[in-house]
Amino acid sequence: MKSCVLAYSGGLDTSVILGWLQDQGYDVHAVYVDLGQPCEDREAIMEKARNGGAVSSRIVDAREEMCRDFAFPVLAWQAKYEQIYLLGTSIARPLISKVCLQVAREVGATAYAHGATGKGNDQCRFQLAAEALDPNVEMIAPWRIKAFREAFPGRTELIDYCNRKNIPVKASTAKPYSSDENVLHISYEAGELEELTVNGVEIVDFGMGVSPQEAPDASESVTIEFESGVPTSLNGKRLNALEMVESLNQIAGRNGIGRIDMVENRFVGMKSRGVYESPGMTVLYDAFMYVEQLTVDRDLSHLRDRLAPEVAEMVYYGFWYTPKMDALLAFIKEAQQPVTGEVTLKLYKGNISVDQRSSPNSLYDTEIATMEGGGSYNQDDAEGFLRIQGLPSRVQGSVTPRNY
Repeated sequence: MKSCVLAYSGGLDTSVILGWLQDQGYDVHAVYVDLGQPCEDREAIMEKARNGGAVSSRIVDAREEMCRDFAFPVLAWQAKYEQIYLLGTSIARPLISKVCLQVAREVGATAYAHGATGKGNDQCRFQLAAEALDPNVEMIAPWRIKAFREAFPGRTELIDYCNRKNIPVKASTAKPYSSDENVLHISYEAGELEELTVNGVEIVDFGMGVSPQEAPDASESVTIEFESGVPTSLNGKRLNALEMVESLNQIAGRNGIGRIDMVENRFVGMKSRGVYESPGMTVLYDAFMYVEQLTVDRDLSHLRDRLAPEVAEMVYYGFWYTPKMDALLAFIKEAQQPVTGEVTLKLYKGNISVDQRSSPNSLYDTEIATMEGGGSYNQDDAEGFLRIQGLPSRVQGSVTPRNY
């Protein structure tokens, strides 16, 4: 028998793929990578895998690793894909591939299967990560195999198959949008969400928080402390990375924080519509920004800002295990050394405002910045500064005068 590891979620696609792989002659080892999926019953998923014929099934807890080693470095970059998406799904995929390959090595499997479609981004993220870690791995992507697509041309056929086999799944023909979740966020796409005339945040049954309209009528304050760019304490209590994200998910979720609806450019070239909720990470992005504003000098901060879209693109596309990303992660770790301090934010009906901030490494000097008289800044110095800065423009203006 051939042997493969399947990145198994227990959802619609992987439930069907588990059976299909067996039909192709594979022993299948189902691996559920626990990334803090907030709405999933792990034991029920394992039972489903066993009942579906998996020769082995296991849960691998990678929650802390994802938050600490993947999400927080991306946070330090302030990386957002196309200015708005916090990359919750993208961040998780290379870690899933890493875990699945570790299991494959343990059980002696030579193939790695996943349920990502041939139209989406996840196929890229899974495969680019896997091949970087094991160049000899055999990738099995059923959605890129013609025979599989002919057997299951759409979600209706997948759902019908599960109904015939008595496989419980969340998707249905009545409410067919799909979701992907972890402790960082939940994403929603497909089905009714493909229609741009539909209000996405109104039809989605969100799993991590309430709508801004349903949030409390009073603001809630949170105080977050950072050490060298890493969030370490929440409201005076020291937390590890996972605890930080989970706690902020609860606080931000009940205040309606972190929902977006966007049309994005997939790596494979098409545009797609997605609805996302990222309550805790949304708060961390703002909190980090306010401490960094105090502690990082202008030129380094602006360099980071120019590179951040490049990092977001690499994460979104799936280029995590590359020399370029290694270098960028080393850069941001060094750049964030002074980002130590504390910020208090107020959360109110989907909004975040800064209340106060402080840092032992603050570069903000009121004696220099004050608009009042006196202080340590000599305004006479600005005359020479501007004469030098304006020199090229004066020369250019003399040679080629502009109409005005």
